[in-house]
Amino acid sequence: MYFCNLLNKTMIQRIQTIYLLIATIASGGLIFFLDLWKNVEGNAFYVMDAFSSGNKLLVVLSLLFFISAILTFIAIFLYKNRKLQFVIGRFSILINFILLGILVYFSQNLSGETIVSEKGIGLIIPILTIVLVVLANRAIKRDEELVKSVDRLR
Repeated sequence: MYFCNLLNKTMIQRIQTIYLLIATIASGGLIFFLDLWKNVEGNAFYVMDAFSSGNKLLVVLSLLFFISAILTFIAIFLYKNRKLQFVIGRFSILINFILLGILVYFSQNLSGETIVSEKGIGLIIPILTIVLVVLANRAIKRDEELVKSVDRLR
């Protein structure tokens, strides 16, 4: 009941909440359904497979996906503190750029098709998250400018 009242009051009425919610679902939910690549044997490699791979960089990759999802989810509930919400959005963008770099590194043919044979659709998840968080930050900035202009009129 309390959660529904909270959503109805102010959170869901702001477009940046929708952007951040979609970014959270993309970064934390789509990783279970979209494969990152297929190896030489044709087996799909998901983010959760990184924990059993033994490669430290792949474990960091999967942890960064979860950190990105947690940060965007936390940013949703910081709607009363727009400056902190904006900073967390920027930090999430930085994490997703790091993710993108790691994914590009692993998706390239490192040593003659030994690791990655076919790229998967999951490689676009950080790009989608970056775009959504940038749109959310733009809307947060517009809200902050609107509040400042109203304060000047008083």
